[in-house]
Amino acid sequence: MTHTIFIDGEAGTTGLEIRERLEARGDLELILLGDRRRDVAARRGALNSADAVILCLPDDAAREAVAMIDTPTVRVIDASTAYRVDPTWTYGFAEMAHAPGGMTQAQKIAGATRVSNPGCYPTGFIGLVRPLVSAGIIPAGWPVTVNAVSGYSGGGKAMIAEFEAGGAGAFRAYGLSLTHKHVPEMTRYTGLERPVLFAPAVGAYRQGMLVEVPLQLAALPKSPSIEVVHGALVEAYADCRFVEVAELETSEAMTGIDPEGLNGTNRMRLHVFGDRDGGQARLVALLDNLGKGASGAAVQNLNLMLGLDEGTGLS
Repeated sequence: MTHTIFIDGEAGTTGLEIRERLEARGDLELILLGDRRRDVAARRGALNSADAVILCLPDDAAREAVAMIDTPTVRVIDASTAYRVDPTWTYGFAEMAHAPGGMTQAQKIAGATRVSNPGCYPTGFIGLVRPLVSAGIIPAGWPVTVNAVSGYSGGGKAMIAEFEAGGAGAFRAYGLSLTHKHVPEMTRYTGLERPVLFAPAVGAYRQGMLVEVPLQLAALPKSPSIEVVHGALVEAYADCRFVEVAELETSEAMTGIDPEGLNGTNRMRLHVFGDRDGGQARLVALLDNLGKGASGAAVQNLNLMLGLDEGTGLS
């Protein structure tokens, strides 16, 4: 059976990455508008005739596209932030901890008609923190900080052009107003009760990202060891294809972690580094901001929603 797919916004960075992952597959047929992509009637027709639609648009344009869909059987994946904390949409982080009632997040995605693709930074942060909150290691009311650096491809066309022109410098901290749009989903899907303090940055490389959560273990109510923290992550992702937990002791603790290390994949690797004597830990997630952090996750969600193997077309 061939499924028809329409990518609304295929000319953008995420849209191009998704198209590249889908166009070689024999089980899918892409609806391509070409020069007609700005034709409202043509877009409406594509949005309502596809089996599944992937929206790679700014928030307002994504809402407009959803409002144009009248066919109830059309499945929608939205890559913007428009619906990420909307309770009527399913959050598209398939490996997220088990949902209430024993249903896994992957099963919820498979049965949904509206799925919101997670942000790249939130994927790493939620992957690290949610299992620890669920296990009672981090109290829900605990103040949590996350530091992160991404390649410039996550900043849109203007930032890409600026960095590739060579005038942007080597590193840039941003989100200095502390009102970043990712904070609501980071807070909600970890189960935390107070807003996360998010400190993002961009580096002078195209793609790949590190998301880090520092923890003062000795200050936490149960003073957990790094073994306990590591064990909670191992248990949470024991059966996951695309999320792995590195060994507690690795050579990377001495040589560092390359943010480009998983580029081109839909994988995420979680690390726990700790000071056994000082009671401190650094939790680090490595992922491709255009892979597991965007287009790879969208394809994984599409596979689940169409009843296919979740890894089809992904590495």
